[in-house]
Amino acid sequence: MANQFVVQLKNMPGALAVLAEELAARGVDLKAIGGGGLGDSGHVIMTTADDEMTKRVLDEGEYTYIEGESILAEVDDKPGGMARIARQLADAGVNIQGHLFLGRWGDRATFAFVVDRPDLAKPILERKG
Repeated sequence: MANQFVVQLKNMPGALAVLAEELAARGVDLKAIGGGGLGDSGHVIMTTADDEMTKRVLDEGEYTYIEGESILAEVDDKPGGMARIARQLADAGVNIQGHLFLGRWGDRATFAFVVDRPDLAKPILERKG
């Protein structure tokens, strides 16, 4: 899977539109996207079809962002499923920098995580149980 980008945006009308237009103008296809905002600050979390061009657009636009390996994880699709994974990562000293919901299949939900310590997170996130 492509890398995941967590991009800081101003929480104002048009901030996401400008970024999406800049990416589209360079032919970058968004594969997955999520985000939010609170107060003056917002963010977008995304994967694209072209990591190198995405970095170029973000750098040229002077965006503040984090890029990291996108690690897929299946989470129990029931109350406490995300809590269990988040606690295991926290107990291992791993910070979740972003995650994207990708879909549900049966009793499982699939997410893509970007973290500060992939080496410690992978054994936790790649477990199927």
